[in-house]
Amino acid sequence: MAYTAADVKNLRERTGAGMMDCKKALTETDGDFEAAVDALRARGLAAAAKKSSRTAAEGLVGVAVSGTHGVAVEVNSETDFVAKNDQFQDFVRKTTQVALDTAAADIDALKAAAYPDGGTVTEKLTSNVATIGENMQVRRLKHVAVNQGVVVPYMHNAAAPALGKIGVLVALESTASADVLEALGKQIAMHIAAAFPLALTADDLDAELIVRERKIAAEKAAESGKPAEVQAKMVDGAVAKYAKENALLSQLFVMDNKTPVAQVIEAAGKAAGTKIALVDYVRFQLGEGIEKEVTDFAAEVAAAAGIR
Repeated sequence: MAYTAADVKNLRERTGAGMMDCKKALTETDGDFEAAVDALRARGLAAAAKKSSRTAAEGLVGVAVSGTHGVAVEVNSETDFVAKNDQFQDFVRKTTQVALDTAAADIDALKAAAYPDGGTVTEKLTSNVATIGENMQVRRLKHVAVNQGVVVPYMHNAAAPALGKIGVLVALESTASADVLEALGKQIAMHIAAAFPLALTADDLDAELIVRERKIAAEKAAESGKPAEVQAKMVDGAVAKYAKENALLSQLFVMDNKTPVAQVIEAAGKAAGTKIALVDYVRFQLGEGIEKEVTDFAAEVAAAAGIR
Protein backbone atom coordinates (compact mmCIF):
# COMPACT_ATOMS: atom_id res chain seq x y z
CA MET A 1 0.00 0.00 0.00
CA ALA A 2 1.46 3.38 -1.06
CA TYR A 3 1.61 6.43 1.15
CA THR A 4 1.67 10.17 0.53
CA ALA A 5 3.37 13.25 1.90
CA ALA A 6 0.15 13.84 3.83
CA ASP A 7 0.55 10.44 5.51
CA VAL A 8 4.08 11.37 6.57
CA LYS A 9 2.83 14.70 7.95
CA ASN A 10 0.03 12.99 9.89
CA LEU A 11 2.42 10.39 11.30
CA ARG A 12 4.81 13.11 12.44
CA GLU A 13 1.97 14.99 14.15
CA ARG A 14 0.67 11.79 15.74
CA THR A 15 4.00 10.53 17.07
CA GLY A 16 6.42 13.44 17.21
CA ALA A 17 8.98 11.36 15.30
CA GLY A 18 11.27 12.82 12.61
CA MET A 19 10.35 12.93 8.94
CA MET A 20 12.87 10.32 7.81
CA ASP A 21 11.88 7.97 10.62
CA CYS A 22 8.22 8.34 9.63
CA LYS A 23 9.01 7.65 5.98
CA LYS A 24 11.01 4.57 6.95
CA ALA A 25 8.22 3.26 9.19
CA LEU A 26 5.59 3.74 6.49
CA THR A 27 7.81 2.04 3.93
CA GLU A 28 8.47 -0.94 6.20
CA THR A 29 4.76 -1.33 7.00
CA ASP A 30 3.67 -0.87 3.38
CA GLY A 31 1.78 2.29 4.26
CA ASP A 32 -0.19 0.82 7.20
CA PHE A 33 -0.56 3.90 9.42
CA GLU A 34 -1.29 2.19 12.74
CA ALA A 35 1.45 -0.38 12.18
CA ALA A 36 3.85 2.50 11.48
CA VAL A 37 2.85 4.13 14.79
CA ASP A 38 3.61 0.88 16.62
CA ALA A 39 6.93 0.47 14.81
CA LEU A 40 8.05 3.96 15.85
CA ARG A 41 6.96 3.38 19.43
CA ALA A 42 8.81 0.07 19.55
CA ARG A 43 11.97 1.93 18.53
CA GLY A 44 11.39 4.55 21.18
CA LEU A 45 10.92 7.23 18.52
CA ALA A 46 7.27 8.04 19.17
CA ALA A 47 5.55 9.90 21.97
CA ALA A 48 3.14 8.12 24.33
CA ALA A 49 0.02 6.56 22.87
CA LYS A 50 -2.23 9.09 24.60
CA LYS A 51 -0.94 11.72 22.17
CA SER A 52 -3.13 10.03 19.58
CA SER A 53 -6.11 11.46 21.45
CA ARG A 54 -5.13 14.92 20.29
CA THR A 55 -6.29 14.46 16.71
CA ALA A 56 -8.45 17.41 15.71
CA ALA A 57 -12.02 17.80 14.53
CA GLU A 58 -14.16 20.85 15.14
CA GLY A 59 -17.43 21.31 17.00
CA LEU A 60 -18.32 21.17 20.67
CA VAL A 61 -18.77 18.81 23.60
CA GLY A 62 -21.81 19.45 25.78
CA VAL A 63 -22.46 18.22 29.33
CA ALA A 64 -25.68 18.27 31.35
CA VAL A 65 -26.56 17.03 34.83
CA SER A 66 -29.80 16.57 36.72
CA GLY A 67 -29.56 15.20 40.24
CA THR A 68 -27.76 11.87 40.16
CA HIS A 69 -27.70 11.56 36.36
CA GLY A 70 -25.46 13.20 33.79
CA VAL A 71 -24.68 12.95 30.08
CA ALA A 72 -21.98 14.14 27.69
CA VAL A 73 -22.59 14.62 23.97
CA GLU A 74 -20.18 15.48 21.16
CA VAL A 75 -21.38 17.27 18.02
CA ASN A 76 -18.91 17.87 15.21
CA SER A 77 -18.70 20.62 12.62
CA GLU A 78 -16.23 21.21 9.82
CA THR A 79 -14.72 24.42 11.17
CA ASP A 80 -14.06 26.11 14.48
CA PHE A 81 -15.80 29.19 13.06
CA VAL A 82 -19.12 27.31 13.04
CA ALA A 83 -18.44 25.99 16.56
CA LYS A 84 -18.51 29.62 17.72
CA ASN A 85 -21.84 30.23 15.97
CA ASP A 86 -24.75 30.93 18.35
CA GLN A 87 -27.07 28.70 16.31
CA PHE A 88 -24.68 25.76 16.49
CA GLN A 89 -24.06 26.27 20.21
CA ASP A 90 -27.79 26.39 20.85
CA PHE A 91 -28.20 23.11 18.97
CA VAL A 92 -25.47 21.38 20.98
CA ARG A 93 -26.86 22.68 24.28
CA LYS A 94 -30.44 21.62 23.52
CA THR A 95 -29.40 18.26 22.06
CA THR A 96 -27.40 17.50 25.20
CA GLN A 97 -30.44 18.35 27.32
CA VAL A 98 -32.61 16.10 25.13
CA ALA A 99 -30.12 13.27 25.72
CA LEU A 100 -30.41 13.86 29.47
CA ASP A 101 -34.20 14.20 29.57
CA THR A 102 -34.91 11.18 27.36
CA ALA A 103 -32.05 9.01 28.67
CA ALA A 104 -31.36 8.18 25.01
CA ALA A 105 -29.36 4.96 25.01
CA ASP A 106 -27.39 5.67 21.85
CA ILE A 107 -26.94 8.16 19.01
CA ASP A 108 -29.75 6.67 16.92
CA ALA A 109 -32.19 7.07 19.80
CA LEU A 110 -31.01 10.63 20.39
CA LYS A 111 -31.39 11.57 16.73
CA ALA A 112 -34.92 10.19 16.71
CA ALA A 113 -35.92 12.05 19.89
CA ALA A 114 -38.16 15.12 19.83
CA TYR A 115 -36.31 18.43 19.58
CA PRO A 116 -37.57 21.33 21.76
CA ASP A 117 -38.18 23.61 18.76
CA GLY A 118 -40.24 20.98 16.92
CA GLY A 119 -39.47 17.91 14.84
CA THR A 120 -36.66 15.55 15.79
CA VAL A 121 -32.99 16.10 16.56
CA THR A 122 -32.15 14.76 13.10
CA GLU A 123 -34.56 17.15 11.43
CA LYS A 124 -33.11 20.11 13.32
CA LEU A 125 -29.59 19.00 12.44
CA THR A 126 -30.54 18.75 8.76
CA SER A 127 -32.05 22.21 8.91
CA ASN A 128 -28.89 23.62 10.49
CA VAL A 129 -26.72 22.04 7.82
CA ALA A 130 -28.87 23.71 5.16
CA THR A 131 -28.88 27.15 6.79
CA ILE A 132 -25.30 27.23 8.10
CA GLY A 133 -23.90 25.53 5.01
CA GLU A 134 -21.54 23.15 6.73
CA ASN A 135 -21.67 19.43 7.41
CA MET A 136 -22.40 18.50 11.06
CA GLN A 137 -22.67 15.25 12.96
CA VAL A 138 -23.99 14.16 16.35
CA ARG A 139 -21.11 11.83 17.04
CA ARG A 140 -21.38 10.18 20.46
CA LEU A 141 -22.91 10.29 23.93
CA LYS A 142 -22.42 8.66 27.30
CA HIS A 143 -24.52 8.65 30.47
CA VAL A 144 -23.34 8.22 34.06
CA ALA A 145 -25.48 7.88 37.19
CA VAL A 146 -25.35 7.04 40.88
CA ASN A 147 -28.00 5.78 43.29
CA GLN A 148 -26.96 8.21 46.01
CA GLY A 149 -24.36 10.92 45.67
CA VAL A 150 -23.52 13.34 42.87
CA VAL A 151 -22.54 13.57 39.24
CA VAL A 152 -20.13 16.47 38.86
CA PRO A 153 -19.67 18.19 35.47
CA TYR A 154 -16.52 19.98 34.37
CA MET A 155 -15.70 21.74 31.11
CA HIS A 156 -12.14 22.51 30.09
CA ASN A 157 -11.60 25.23 27.49
CA ALA A 158 -15.24 26.26 27.75
CA ALA A 159 -16.65 28.12 24.74
CA ALA A 160 -19.89 28.84 26.60
CA PRO A 161 -21.54 27.47 29.79
CA ALA A 162 -21.46 23.63 29.66
CA LEU A 163 -19.95 23.69 26.14
CA GLY A 164 -16.31 23.31 25.16
CA LYS A 165 -13.48 21.13 23.94
CA ILE A 166 -13.06 18.69 26.84
CA GLY A 167 -16.14 17.66 28.81
CA VAL A 168 -15.87 15.55 31.96
CA LEU A 169 -18.43 13.93 34.25
CA VAL A 170 -17.52 12.30 37.57
CA ALA A 171 -19.97 9.96 39.32
CA LEU A 172 -19.42 9.71 43.09
CA GLU A 173 -21.51 7.26 45.13
CA SER A 174 -21.74 8.29 48.80
CA THR A 175 -23.91 9.55 51.65
CA ALA A 176 -21.47 12.41 52.23
CA SER A 177 -22.77 15.96 51.90
CA ALA A 178 -23.21 17.39 48.43
CA ASP A 179 -20.71 20.18 49.19
CA VAL A 180 -17.98 17.67 50.03
CA LEU A 181 -18.71 15.53 46.98
CA GLU A 182 -18.94 18.49 44.61
CA ALA A 183 -15.55 19.81 45.73
CA LEU A 184 -13.90 16.39 45.45
CA GLY A 185 -15.62 15.69 42.15
CA LYS A 186 -14.35 18.92 40.60
CA GLN A 187 -10.76 18.12 41.60
CA ILE A 188 -11.03 14.63 40.14
CA ALA A 189 -12.66 16.00 36.99
CA MET A 190 -9.78 18.42 36.50
CA HIS A 191 -7.38 15.52 36.94
CA ILE A 192 -9.28 13.49 34.33
CA ALA A 193 -9.20 16.37 31.86
CA ALA A 194 -5.42 16.69 32.26
CA ALA A 195 -4.35 13.06 32.69
CA PHE A 196 -6.62 11.36 30.13
CA PRO A 197 -7.22 7.98 31.80
CA LEU A 198 -8.31 5.21 29.44
CA ALA A 199 -10.40 3.30 32.00
CA LEU A 200 -11.50 3.40 35.63
CA THR A 201 -9.32 0.45 36.71
CA ALA A 202 -6.60 -1.68 35.13
CA ASP A 203 -9.09 -4.51 34.70
CA ASP A 204 -11.31 -2.19 32.66
CA LEU A 205 -8.63 -1.40 30.08
CA ASP A 206 -9.37 -2.56 26.55
CA ALA A 207 -7.86 -6.02 26.06
CA GLU A 208 -6.68 -5.06 22.58
CA LEU A 209 -4.70 -2.16 24.04
CA ILE A 210 -2.97 -4.49 26.47
CA VAL A 211 -2.11 -6.92 23.66
CA ARG A 212 -0.73 -4.05 21.62
CA GLU A 213 1.37 -2.74 24.51
CA ARG A 214 2.69 -6.23 25.23
CA LYS A 215 3.77 -6.61 21.60
CA ILE A 216 5.56 -3.25 21.64
CA ALA A 217 7.23 -4.07 24.96
CA ALA A 218 8.33 -7.47 23.61
CA GLU A 219 9.97 -5.83 20.60
CA LYS A 220 11.81 -3.39 22.83
CA ALA A 221 12.91 -6.18 25.19
CA ALA A 222 14.16 -8.30 22.30
CA GLU A 223 16.42 -5.45 21.21
CA SER A 224 18.09 -5.50 24.63
CA GLY A 225 19.69 -8.87 23.88
CA LYS A 226 19.08 -10.02 27.46
CA PRO A 227 18.12 -13.61 28.38
CA ALA A 228 14.55 -14.71 27.63
CA GLU A 229 13.54 -14.84 31.29
CA VAL A 230 14.79 -11.28 31.80
CA GLN A 231 12.95 -10.14 28.68
CA ALA A 232 9.73 -11.70 30.00
CA LYS A 233 10.06 -9.71 33.23
CA MET A 234 10.77 -6.55 31.25
CA VAL A 235 7.60 -7.08 29.23
CA ASP A 236 5.47 -7.78 32.30
CA GLY A 237 6.87 -4.70 34.00
CA ALA A 238 6.22 -2.48 30.99
CA VAL A 239 2.62 -3.69 30.68
CA ALA A 240 2.01 -3.21 34.41
CA LYS A 241 3.43 0.32 34.19
CA TYR A 242 1.17 1.08 31.21
CA ALA A 243 -1.90 -0.18 33.08
CA LYS A 244 -1.04 1.81 36.20
CA GLU A 245 -0.49 5.02 34.25
CA ASN A 246 -3.68 4.72 32.20
CA ALA A 247 -6.21 3.49 34.78
CA LEU A 248 -7.82 6.42 36.61
CA LEU A 249 -7.78 5.04 40.14
CA SER A 250 -4.07 4.17 40.00
CA GLN A 251 -2.92 7.37 38.29
CA LEU A 252 -0.98 9.86 40.39
CA PHE A 253 -3.20 12.79 41.29
CA VAL A 254 -2.12 15.76 39.15
CA MET A 255 -2.38 18.18 42.07
CA ASP A 256 0.49 16.59 43.98
CA ASN A 257 1.88 14.07 41.47
CA LYS A 258 2.49 11.48 44.18
CA THR A 259 -0.82 10.21 45.57
CA PRO A 260 -2.88 7.66 43.60
CA VAL A 261 -6.39 8.90 42.86
CA ALA A 262 -7.85 5.96 44.78
CA GLN A 263 -6.05 7.13 47.94
CA VAL A 264 -7.24 10.71 47.41
CA ILE A 265 -10.83 9.46 47.36
CA GLU A 266 -10.27 7.20 50.36
CA ALA A 267 -8.82 10.09 52.38
CA ALA A 268 -11.77 12.29 51.45
CA GLY A 269 -14.13 9.59 52.65
CA LYS A 270 -12.36 9.28 55.98
CA ALA A 271 -12.49 13.04 56.45
CA ALA A 272 -16.23 13.00 55.66
CA GLY A 273 -16.85 10.05 57.98
CA THR A 274 -18.34 7.88 55.24
CA LYS A 275 -17.19 5.90 52.21
CA ILE A 276 -16.91 7.65 48.86
CA ALA A 277 -16.71 5.56 45.69
CA LEU A 278 -15.85 6.78 42.21
CA VAL A 279 -18.11 4.48 40.18
CA ASP A 280 -17.88 5.94 36.69
CA TYR A 281 -16.67 8.87 34.64
CA VAL A 282 -16.80 10.38 31.16
CA ARG A 283 -14.07 12.26 29.35
CA PHE A 284 -14.99 13.49 25.88
CA GLN A 285 -12.30 15.41 24.04
CA LEU A 286 -13.39 17.14 20.88
CA GLY A 287 -12.27 15.25 17.79
CA GLU A 288 -10.76 12.39 19.79
CA GLY A 289 -9.92 9.54 17.43
CA ILE A 290 -10.88 11.43 14.27
CA GLU A 291 -8.23 11.98 11.63
CA LYS A 292 -8.60 15.55 10.42
CA GLU A 293 -8.39 16.05 6.68
CA VAL A 294 -5.03 17.52 5.74
CA THR A 295 -5.42 20.98 4.21
CA ASP A 296 -1.77 22.01 4.26
CA PHE A 297 -1.14 23.39 0.75
CA ALA A 298 2.49 22.27 0.56
CA ALA A 299 1.55 18.73 1.57
CA GLU A 300 -1.23 18.63 -1.02
CA VAL A 301 1.11 19.82 -3.78
CA ALA A 302 3.74 17.28 -2.77
CA ALA A 303 1.17 14.48 -2.70
CA ALA A 304 -0.20 15.49 -6.10
CA ALA A 305 3.32 15.48 -7.52
CA GLY A 306 3.93 12.00 -6.18
CA ILE A 307 6.59 13.11 -3.70
CA ARG A 308 6.96 10.63 -0.90
